[in-house]
Amino acid sequence: MKFSLTLGLLGIFALTACEIDEPPVRRTTRTVARYPAQQQGQYPPQPQPFPEDGTQPGPAPVAPEPPQEMASAPAPAAPPTAKGDYPYGVPVPGKPGFVRSPYSPDKMTDVRGYAPGTEVKDPYTQKIFLVP
Repeated sequence: MKFSLTLGLLGIFALTACEIDEPPVRRTTRTVARYPAQQQGQYPPQPQPFPEDGTQPGPAPVAPEPPQEMASAPAPAAPPTAKGDYPYGVPVPGKPGFVRSPYSPDKMTDVRGYAPGTEVKDPYTQKIFLVP
């Protein structure tokens, strides 16, 4: 009886080991993407960080009042703010492409894709600063 039970279990194990294996995984070759050749010396236009409708964010510089004898002359228009008038962002160590705005130093701003010296708008305070 023990021999027939052992022989039966051995037969069951032998039959289950003879299952048909799954077919091997087919490897498909993938085609490499072919992009058009880039022309040397041409760069895409720089993105504009704010609208060009002539408005400048932030308060306008306050000029001192002219003396009373010059009050009859028309006041000259305020000159547009130059690039040197805006503060620079502070690079975040260990994270290239991210800076801390001088207006919101506790938050990071992504400036990847902007050239150094480009004016960008702080997304939190809507003020302009320069990319370092």
